[in-house]
This record gives sequence, structure tokens and C-alpha cells, in this order.
Amino acid sequence: MSSAVHRSMQVAEPGGDLSLVQVDTQEPGPGQVRVTVEACGVCHSDVLITGGHIPGTTFPVTTGHEIAGRIDAIGGNVTGWSVGDRVAIGWYGGSCGHCDACREGDGVLCPELQVPGVAYAGGFADSVVVPAVALASVPDELTAVEAAPLACAGVTVYNALRRSSARSGDTVAVLGLGGLGHLGVQFASKMGFNTIAMARGPEKTSLAHQLGASHYIDSATEKMADALQAHGGAKVVLATVTNAAAMSATVDGLGRRGELIIVGVAMEPLDITPLQLVSGAKRVYGHASGIAVDTQNTMRFAAQSGVRSWTEEVPLEEADAAFQKMISGQARFRMVLTTGN
Repeated sequence: MSSAVHRSMQVAEPGGDLSLVQVDTQEPGPGQVRVTVEACGVCHSDVLITGGHIPGTTFPVTTGHEIAGRIDAIGGNVTGWSVGDRVAIGWYGGSCGHCDACREGDGVLCPELQVPGVAYAGGFADSVVVPAVALASVPDELTAVEAAPLACAGVTVYNALRRSSARSGDTVAVLGLGGLGHLGVQFASKMGFNTIAMARGPEKTSLAHQLGASHYIDSATEKMADALQAHGGAKVVLATVTNAAAMSATVDGLGRRGELIIVGVAMEPLDITPLQLVSGAKRVYGHASGIAVDTQNTMRFAAQSGVRSWTEEVPLEEADAAFQKMISGQARFRMVLTTGN
């Protein structure tokens, strides 16, 4: 351990406020690198971590898993990376490397998945030490603020769409226009899908089209399933909201062998009958973000296509205010903490 210290926004107890503290700056061990944090996105999943809802979380806790910065130190047995490299780290913060999931390239479902903020101190700080396997290279075209939200929100929706059965020209509907949804609409449009955005309120019509949607469905005044069928039925509905009833209401809007892909987390059960699924051979499944190379692919596609997260920048020391704005649903659309590094 070095004698240097850095700033960290910590939560002392489950559900507590974020407070600025000084912590010792760690040296990277074997297989690890140290990253100077330039930006870190604020994700709704951070509420689960700071609330103590994820097993393995210890307090005080420094959360943050949408990290973008530069490598400033490299531990032993690390190859392929150099000091000064621009990198990002997301929800996938490392895995065991030896289980079946890891060996099949599916490390985000590893039983020993390491999440920044749970397995080790996260990115609401000036510095983080992370496993090298968690690193994604950041393209020159993206700033740190642009890259950070792509490490979780971005890879989640992009990976879900590219691994779906939808192909260019198919109809893809994105349910919700928040932190995940505003990226989902952009990615769907740039991937060549006939993109439909679905949300509540007529005031979101212009936003939907600005993000790249060809059509907008106002769920407050239209029955989503009927509206989707009027467009021929959706090959994919990407559900980014946290409302199970809204998700369930889209199933009858799926076309033949259509898919409801769930990336928004809700605790209540879905209200779907087996008959709804058997009719048209429809599928409903959840999708978890992706490993580091998936994040890297997401950022490369975003850099090439012009997809960008809409962000609000807030200094690190004002993290609690940013956190509260995110929780209230007032963020447009991702809060990003900046360190000045």
C-alpha cells in the first residue's frame, strides 16, 4: 500500500448518504491494474449496492460501476495493457475464469462475478484497482463522460439487441425512454431496425423521434399491443422500464416468434398466460449486460454510429445530489460524476 490518498464517496451504512472521505490509494496486485477515474456514471443498480441488498456488500461502501479513466499502474502477470491506456469498467468487474460460464465466454453469469462496489471499491472515487480481465478499451472518439454510461446501460441494451433474433429491417419496440431506453432507441435505429419507442405521455413524441424512432406509441392513450400489431407485430420488445405490468401489456403486440427481452428490473411478477406464449411461439427472457469485450464492442459501435448517452455532469463531491436526482427519475438521462483528473 502506498502512502498516497485519494477522494472517495462512501456510504457508511445501508441506505445512508454519500459522504466524501479520504482513503489510501492501493497498489495493484497480480492480475490487477489501477485506474485514475475520470468519469463514473450513476446507475439505478447502485441503489441495490448502497442499500445492502446484494450479498457480499460490506460497509462502508464505495459504489460505481460505469467507470471510465486511464491506467496509471499495472500489477504483475498483466499483459496487453499499458500505463496511459483509456479504459472502462462496467457491471462485469471480473470473474473466476474457470467455471463453465467463464469458459464459454459468459462470465457475466459467473457464480463468482465481481461487481465494482461489491467485490471491491467502485468508481465513485479518484482511483480504483480492478482485475485486468474487466477492462474495455475506450475509442478515441468518445470522451470519458460519453464512455462511462456505455459500460453498463449501453452494453446492456446493445448486447440484448444484437443477441436477439431481430435482423435489419425487423420491427423492434423499446419500452421506456429513460436511462436505458434512450440508448436502446438509438442503438435499435442505428442497427437498421424499424424502431418504435413506447412511453407515457404525448410530450415524449418529439424526444422519441429525436433519438431515432420511426414511430411513437403513447401508452397512456393507446393499447400498446394493438398499436404494435397495427405495425405488423414486433419481432422484439426491449423492456427497459421497472414496471412488470407495462412489460406484460406488450406480449400480445409481438409478432410470430417474437421476443420480449427484459433488461429493466422489477420485483413484481409478470401477468402472462401460457396461451399468450404458445400462440405465435413467443419468448420472454431476461438479459444481463455482458463481459468486458461486449462493452468494448458497444463503445466501438457507438463511436462509429454516433450513439451517445445524454448526460448530466456533476462533480464527484456532489455525488449524493446526483444520486438523489437519479432516484427521483429527474435525470436526463444519465448522471455522470467527474473527478477533474
